Amino acid sequence: MTDQDDTQENNAASTGDNGMPLDEISPHADAVEEEKEWPMGEAMANDVTAIYDIPVQISAVLGRSSMQVSQLLKLGRGAVVELDRKVGEAIDIYVNNRLVARGEVVVVEDKLGVTMTEIVKSDKN
Repeated sequence: MTDQDDTQENNAASTGDNGMPLDEISPHADAVEEEKEWPMGEAMANDVTAIYDIPVQISAVLGRSSMQVSQLLKLGRGAVVELDRKVGEAIDIYVNNRLVARGEVVVVEDKLGVTMTEIVKSDKN
């Protein structure tokens, strides 16, 4: 075998089926083709599991009130703070400080919970 034959053999080994050098072929090229063949939604269902462990902060806001620091310091056990909501009015549900829903307070096995009654559409486009 000559040096030229060795060079051609090495070049053939370092190129893909399409003749492109292997270092220029995306390692995910086959995966992209597979995604196109999947039924609609199936690829997303497999990918969404990657975000299941991301923590989010959920807040249920019963109401709001404002007061001066001097009033706040005078509060003691049993003090009542008046909120800006009426009894039976929906509470706001925030996820990562973004309003996402409204709901009602419920009692579940001696604990307070929240049930969503309305999803709030985002103002972002």
